[in-house]
Amino acid sequence: MNADDESNGTDDSFHPLGEEWERELEESLEETEYDVELGMEMARDAMAVTKGTLSEAEFHERYHEDVMEEFGQDDRPTEAALAEMESGDEDSGGLAKALEAFDGDGDVDRREVIKKMGAGAAFLGLGAWSTADDPEPSVDAGTQGGGDDEGLQWGMALDLETCDGCLSCVEACADENQLDSGVNWMYVLDWEDPNEQLETGAQRLIRPCQHCTDAPCEKVCPTTARHTRQSDGLVLTDYAICIGCRYCQVACPYGVNYFQWMEPEVPEDAIDDQHIYDERDRPVDSRAPRGVMSKCTFCPTRQDGHEGEEMVGSTACEDACPPEAIQFGDMNDPESPPRQYLDNPALARARAVAADDDDDIQEAIDIVDGETEPAEEGDDGMTEAEAQALIEDFGGEADSTFKLLEEMGTNPNIIYIGNEPGANAQQVEGPIQYDELSYLSNDDDTIRLADARKNVTEEGTVGGDLL
Repeated sequence: MNADDESNGTDDSFHPLGEEWERELEESLEETEYDVELGMEMARDAMAVTKGTLSEAEFHERYHEDVMEEFGQDDRPTEAALAEMESGDEDSGGLAKALEAFDGDGDVDRREVIKKMGAGAAFLGLGAWSTADDPEPSVDAGTQGGGDDEGLQWGMALDLETCDGCLSCVEACADENQLDSGVNWMYVLDWEDPNEQLETGAQRLIRPCQHCTDAPCEKVCPTTARHTRQSDGLVLTDYAICIGCRYCQVACPYGVNYFQWMEPEVPEDAIDDQHIYDERDRPVDSRAPRGVMSKCTFCPTRQDGHEGEEMVGSTACEDACPPEAIQFGDMNDPESPPRQYLDNPALARARAVAADDDDDIQEAIDIVDGETEPAEEGDDGMTEAEAQALIEDFGGEADSTFKLLEEMGTNPNIIYIGNEPGANAQQVEGPIQYDELSYLSNDDDTIRLADARKNVTEEGTVGGDLL
């Protein structure tokens, strides 16, 4: 492989989840028909791009010849290609025209056409899968909007200090998306660090896809099936053009990708099309077909209004969370639920769990919310400072917030409240086991949840395999 000599990596593990995880990923690539070494090297350097130690141009040039050899053509997103797309050049719609040649051929599906035509065709024709309202999928969610308006960016605030480990979010996600047993787009784990004496003992981590603004999984996708949706910054997979090379799985720092090995347990005809195809008529939601990649999607068909306007700005996991530890919304809007939660976590927690007959707490909530006029200093009644202090005493202060593996430079769109796992964190048993839960599928089968990852994750750390 030509990129071998130029890679800036070492013999040590490049993956933030550690050597064991990296070995598992390499073995998974060996089960495909695609170049294992190319996938591993591209993943390593895609992470170097997000960290800022390798430029996009250098990355593209380094692997151009190898991608050409493996996939037949190389039109992975570059600055020049993006500029051409945004210019509205009519000549850039090559894939749509090329696909017309296959009309009426029932023996060739769209994904096979893409595979045969090569990666370049996939990139040039992304607009072929879009509606006129959203003709061009985005390469970088950070480029949308202008001036003070940064554009819509869906994301989450996750409160690890109030998450009770009930796994309701995992179960709800599986039900919403009709996922196979063991495919956990939402994953919750408990951990302990023997080198840190934390007052609360075992800690918890909630791990959906981070929907990174600079996602390395996109950089290695030869068909650009893995892409960022321009309208809202969601990182999605177009099931119709994914060829299942699994390069995205290796390049993801967070371990959120799943390959659909077998025919899904829930057949496609049991799932409403409105829960598969988004506003661009691209199949990006619900469980994946056989042979392609899937991951947490942040419920794009909800965001597109397919389930009613009242569901826009919500996710299945958020709706199911009893302590309201999951807050979903526009991370660019200061008034959105996650931003408001992060501004005053104690207040948000009090709103979620305070009893209606707890008059003092309810009064404090109303004062801090601005619903009730606070007392002046020295007067009878509760001042605003006293109200906030009472709420913090009730809900607890949130001293620590973090973005997961922020040093990777991916700019994840999830912010956590709580303790970040350290290099020696070890997974431990949570209060509820995955195999205790199940859901009734659309075709009336009981699908039991399973923690298929624990046999790997229990052996490692965040510097290893905790995620």
